[in-house]
Formats: sequence, C-alpha cells, structure tokens
Amino acid sequence: MIQEQKAIAIIEKLTYDAVAERYDSQVFTAAETGADFKKASDKLKNHIYDYAILDSQVERDFVRDLDTSTEVVVYSKLPRGFLIPTPVGDYNPDWAIAFKEGDIKHLYFVAETKSDQPSMKMRELEQTKIKCARKFFDEIGRMINEDRVRYDVVTSYADLMALVKQAA
Repeated sequence: MIQEQKAIAIIEKLTYDAVAERYDSQVFTAAETGADFKKASDKLKNHIYDYAILDSQVERDFVRDLDTSTEVVVYSKLPRGFLIPTPVGDYNPDWAIAFKEGDIKHLYFVAETKSDQPSMKMRELEQTKIKCARKFFDEIGRMINEDRVRYDVVTSYADLMALVKQAA
C-alpha cells in the first residue's frame, strides 16, 4: 500500500522533456526475431509488414478492422523495442496508426488495445504505466502544432474512430 501511494505521488509530479534521441527504423525489426508466428495475422494490406504478431482476440479483431478501413493509411503493431520510460518500468504501447486526410483530419494515433471483459481488468501496474503514457503523449502534443499524436486505450476499432472523430 505504501509503494502504491509512493507511485501515485511520483506520477502526479511526472513530467517528460524532449531529448535529441530518436528511434531508428531498425526498432521495427531488431527485437522481433524469434517471434511466435503461430500468433500471426492473416496477410495484411495496410500494415507496415505483411503480417502482425497478435496477443489476443481483441487485437485480432482490431487488426481486421484497421486493415479493411478506408480511413487508415498505414498502421503498425509497435515492436517490443519501442519503449516509453516510466517510474514503474518501461511501457510498450500496442499500435501506431496514421489516418488519411479528407473527412478525418490527418492524425497520428498511438493506441493500447484492452479487452472490455471484467476478467481482463488491467493490473494496477499497467494502469500506472498507461497514466504515464498519457502524460508522455500530452507533452508531445504540446510541442507539435501540426500532425499531433494522440494516445488512448481502446477496446475496439469503433472506440478508436469515436476518439479520432472527436479529435478532428
């Protein structure tokens, strides 16, 4: 209980500052060797690769909808090497998604997919990391005037589109 309260206090004061470091495009392949291709999707058309390794049925449904969407230009399951530092350990969001211009404003979205089933409730540690990620992406949003990056937790493609249209 003391550790939990300590983490809450740290997160309330947490700030992220810009640094000169950037991810190289190799982040998408370096940590992916040895992936379990039994969890691979069917062949994809809008993903940066032909296949994605999926962790759950929620992700499988999400990919199906992303791949057939007319609003999505390109998307990627973020690799294990793409990490956001937090006080309670590194955090790896699930998805990066770019939408086309037109009816929907050109928007970059980072999403975390979670089941809405009660048995799949997020552990406290994961909830804490997500709070930190919100602060991280809010800070990026303050630094960038165009092509802002949004972040949120969604349970489906419909949830994602509701958030995207709200942001447009």
